[in-house]
Amino acid sequence: MEYFWRQQDDIPQGMGYPLFGAAHLLSVAITLALTIFLLVAICRCEDKRRRQIQKKIPVVMVIMEIFKDLFLVSVHRFGIGYLPLHICSIGIFVFLLREYLPCKNAKNVLGEIAFIIIMPASMAALLFADWTIYYPVWNFMNIYSYAWHGLLLLYPMLIRSCNEISPSIKHIQYNLIFLMILVPPVYIFDKKYGCNYFFLNWPVPGSPLSWLESFMGNPGYLIGYAALTVMVILLMYFLIWVFGKICRGTAED
Repeated sequence: MEYFWRQQDDIPQGMGYPLFGAAHLLSVAITLALTIFLLVAICRCEDKRRRQIQKKIPVVMVIMEIFKDLFLVSVHRFGIGYLPLHICSIGIFVFLLREYLPCKNAKNVLGEIAFIIIMPASMAALLFADWTIYYPVWNFMNIYSYAWHGLLLLYPMLIRSCNEISPSIKHIQYNLIFLMILVPPVYIFDKKYGCNYFFLNWPVPGSPLSWLESFMGNPGYLIGYAALTVMVILLMYFLIWVFGKICRGTAED
């Protein structure tokens, strides 16, 4: 428990654990297993109950974020690097607006963004976690990060599983416009204040962005980053199309 309530700057170097090591892979596996368990359990609820739970997920995430920030303030470690400007943090606002805006069209657009952008970004964050190098397994910030990204996966999966959204490549502009609105101001903010939101100043070590930087340089890797993002979006739509074909084929049989 010595390092449980400590922020990375108050933890000795070498207390973290390696990316794709046993602790990391087990943590990801547990996170995914719990996410799927919750997804199945919620989907089995009657519709009214499911909707109530669904609406509470973004609210729970806001409460979690506030609690995390209060913890950081209490240990005098809250700073400009903890603002909700990462794509995963912005997922809170996407989920909240999608649940509580009355406009059906807005719900459809935000739901598609949640599934096509926020969900794969959260999965990438779990696989290429940038916190493992700083935190031991038994640490609040470490456990919080897995729980947080698990909920970022759960919500899009839930609205898709319950057929509340119907992602289609015909709507790809929703995602591209969303990113074109967000990325430029975040990039300017990063440059002005030396932050790394959206990983626009430097890539996470061991991630595909780090590999791109190794031969494209910095900031050259940003071109590859943009191309990779578009490829992931297209891959998401392709997988949805394939899964739809399989489901229709099974139903016909």
